[in-house]
Amino acid sequence: MDLKDFVAQTLSQIVQGVAEAKAPVEALGAEVNPLLRTGQTTAGNAGLLWAGSSYAQIVRFDVALTVTEGKGTKGGIGVFAGAVTLGSSGQSQTESSSVSRVKFSVPLSLPGRRANEQ
Repeated sequence: MDLKDFVAQTLSQIVQGVAEAKAPVEALGAEVNPLLRTGQTTAGNAGLLWAGSSYAQIVRFDVALTVTEGKGTKGGIGVFAGAVTLGSSGQSQTESSSVSRVKFSVPLSLPGRRANEQ
């Protein structure tokens, strides 16, 4: 999987999960991503950023990327998301790969009430 696809799918699934959780949680008398009435300093200490009309969550990524090149393989960069297996499958090919880590954060404003929706 390409890094861009991994990031896009991860952020989309977070937002979809929050949106899908709203109705069942509200039926129980709770609220997902409620409007916070706290100062920006307190929110910042909790890892939130003011995004103009609501607070944004910080989604932190720490991703292992693999670069594979070799005979019989297609070169490229992809997200490493599985176990490494060793063994023989009856075929021989020359391949080299390296793993690099990349860390980054993305602010994400989740579905919920906004300050202007009071």
